[in-house]
Amino acid sequence: MCGIIGYVGRELVVPLLLDGLARLEYRGYDSAGIAVIAGDRILRHRQAGKVAALGAAIGETPCAATVGIGHTRWATHGAPSEENAHPHVDCRGRIAIIHNGIIENYRPLKEALLRDGHQFRSETDSEVLAHLIESQDGRDLPSAVAAAVSQAEGAFALAVLSLDHPGTIVVARRGSPLVIGRGASGTFVSSDIPALLGRATHVQFLDDDEVAELSEDGYRITTLDGRNVDRPEHQVTADPVSIQKGGYKHFMLKEIHEQARSVGETVREKASKTEDLVRLADLDPVTSGIEDVVLIACGTAYHAALVAEYLWEEHLRLPVRTMIASEFRIRSPHLTPRTLVIAVSQSGETIDTLMAVRRAREHGARVIALVNNEQSAIDREADGSLYTRAGIEIGVAATKTFTAQIAALGLFGLRLAQRAGTLPSERLRAELDDLSLLPGRIRETLRMERRIDRLAETFHHTSDVLFLARGVLYPVALEGALKLKEISYIHAEGYPAGEMKHGPIALIDEKTPVVVLVSRGIAYEKVLGNLEEVRARKGPVIALTDTPDDPAIGRLADHVLPVPTVGGISRPVLYTIPLQLLAYYIAVWRGTDVDQPRNLAKTVTVE
Repeated sequence: MCGIIGYVGRELVVPLLLDGLARLEYRGYDSAGIAVIAGDRILRHRQAGKVAALGAAIGETPCAATVGIGHTRWATHGAPSEENAHPHVDCRGRIAIIHNGIIENYRPLKEALLRDGHQFRSETDSEVLAHLIESQDGRDLPSAVAAAVSQAEGAFALAVLSLDHPGTIVVARRGSPLVIGRGASGTFVSSDIPALLGRATHVQFLDDDEVAELSEDGYRITTLDGRNVDRPEHQVTADPVSIQKGGYKHFMLKEIHEQARSVGETVREKASKTEDLVRLADLDPVTSGIEDVVLIACGTAYHAALVAEYLWEEHLRLPVRTMIASEFRIRSPHLTPRTLVIAVSQSGETIDTLMAVRRAREHGARVIALVNNEQSAIDREADGSLYTRAGIEIGVAATKTFTAQIAALGLFGLRLAQRAGTLPSERLRAELDDLSLLPGRIRETLRMERRIDRLAETFHHTSDVLFLARGVLYPVALEGALKLKEISYIHAEGYPAGEMKHGPIALIDEKTPVVVLVSRGIAYEKVLGNLEEVRARKGPVIALTDTPDDPAIGRLADHVLPVPTVGGISRPVLYTIPLQLLAYYIAVWRGTDVDQPRNLAKTVTVE
């Protein structure tokens, strides 16, 4: 959840580090720091707050260094402060480290180091790594790093500088992502691809328990026990323009507007309307003979998985369950070699989901990854993979990746049902026809933006909001509530509409807006009855509906947002977009940091 950047080469390193950290700030923004080798000393700059504060503190101070590391922090151990900011150094100030992850056994390690005379300057678990490396007398830097991290339990991505090896950066990983980049001017390391765009032409993803030594001319990878690792690199294909705002005020708004493209590309890769075909035959060997399906995910990805459960149960004649990945690990679900586990993760590095994948593999289950990042950890560990084509998503609150996940999962469900013979051909044709029109319908839905902005102005002072829906729209209600609380800090909850009278109705009064998702095809009259219950308690009603001209809707709702009339996979996608815009504009009216909401980070790599 922290951002790591490092460079060794021929360019001045400080501007590269600051720019790389700015590109990675979605991964953590409590504090930031850099360390560079400047002659015979390691020069450090650290600052609480965001990368801009660090850049202002450094100012125009000239520095000829060409080797350095930088870090932007999401705090776990110790408050966000200059003392706890990375990089951390050893007792002599000759080694500097940056670390992403959690060292679970840092307390006994720290106690042993203190007994040996080491002095600590921070509250972090990370600092133990600097002292562990310092204590490896007589070893070269790669061996010292390998010996140190071999003693650590937990997750880490680590980058190390040493005055005794001034032309080198040594990196290591376990559980947290780390990517090496090779460019014309030198060698980079980063937590994620965006920091390398426009600089590295080729990248290499480290696997768990690997160490790499970076120099100006390239890198060498070994395992912790010193065995050489040789595997092909990957060419960088993303464009630096993809990580720019493109005239939008926030990345989140840009990414909401990119959904016609991201959903369209995800669908076009996987389906052919002219051939009535879902192109996912490469996954058939993994799914052959399965007897049940378990979808595992966290946060927004969990809501996409829950949408898939509703969609799939209509056609599949198999048990389908959706489980929160962190709970999956501590429960005892029934898994067999005929269980298909689908791991849904935007980053492909979500630690709870990755650990759940490993738990499933231990029980012999088959695993398919649904990720937005090829070569991510979950992608590499799965038996097969399904990709969303959403492109890089910078806003911390997921938007375009959510709707792309719904599209990809929906199509995968059609493929499973088609192979099982439980999907009528006319239904497949209807789904593919609707999906071919979905990008245009997304653009049509986005035309409500100004209207939703005005609605947000009306409600941005509220303190509680309920989101109600039934059927496949219930997970969309959960996602709408999550978006609102993530970026506006308003308390919001999503419920099945029928559950309102079993508790949440106690919260409803004239100060509690209720957002209701109403569709003619999903328990329509019953949801109207739920609206009657809200109105009886004077709750303001915002209705998203595909029946905006129904007089009953006009009578029961204070505000009506029309949604195109569709079914199947397209319906949850189209109902999602007004909720994203509502959360976005309420947050803007409240003046919060939309792209980097407090306490959140884009990629969650700590348990």
